[in-house]
Amino acid sequence: MAMRLAVLTCLVMLGGLCAAAPEALAGTKVLVTTRSYDIAGPTGAALVEAMNRKGPKHGFMTRAIADTSYVVNWKLDVHRAGGVCRLQGADGTMELTYTFPRLASPPNPGLERRWRRFLAGVHSHEQQHGRIAKAMMRATDKSIAGLKLADNWFCTATHREARRRIDAVYAQYEARQNAFDAREHRDGGHVDRLVNALTGKN
Repeated sequence: MAMRLAVLTCLVMLGGLCAAAPEALAGTKVLVTTRSYDIAGPTGAALVEAMNRKGPKHGFMTRAIADTSYVVNWKLDVHRAGGVCRLQGADGTMELTYTFPRLASPPNPGLERRWRRFLAGVHSHEQQHGRIAKAMMRATDKSIAGLKLADNWFCTATHREARRRIDAVYAQYEARQNAFDAREHRDGGHVDRLVNALTGKN
């Protein structure tokens, strides 16, 4: 059962040749939002069925239990002097959004205990996706720091190299996200154990 839909969008806004004063690389900022969707049911199986109906979309035909999505925006300040284009400043912002299921009404005590354990496991899974995403931001910041190239008046090659480095880090960390999901979603893996415990199959 899918638990995550990763929206890995990387937008690069490349600075022009303005006369602003040079500044150090400003690093990264992560803005976190948590959303929820309501479900109800008298049994663990009914709750799983409700999540399958109402959870965040995972592709066109399926839905997920929970979701970690993020959009990244890099604002790069590139200056040219003496025939050399330098990255004088870079501000990276990640909008990180978690979506989790929420019980619309209190279940019976036995189911409530199973639900709490289930939801704690779901949170742990999604927060690991968030940690990988945050590590991607730090790695990107490091990869573009100090970038400088002999270039034309429009710093075309410098902009292209910044994009290449950002895309390369993105690809590396997308692979890490996918590898983590592959481990978690394998038969008998963490996700299976969570669902089976909620439905009373363990």
